[in-house]
Amino acid sequence: MTVTTRLEGQIKREIKLGKELYTVIISPDGVKIALKGRRKGRELSWETLLSGDAELTQQLKMSVDAFAPGREE
Repeated sequence: MTVTTRLEGQIKREIKLGKELYTVIISPDGVKIALKGRRKGRELSWETLLSGDAELTQQLKMSVDAFAPGREE
């Protein structure tokens, strides 16, 4: 039987996506991913992730981008 450990601090990991290296930080507040060596990145709280708001935001962005001025159909 495996026991789950409570997340009380930060866990940092490195991941390579394409040619870029990213740092992923998992914390009690949520998840953050940023280019390695950079402070700014994208953050997502656990509440946002579990509520489905993150998916809705992504779908809205894709819809707006599809009708952006200068985009040829």
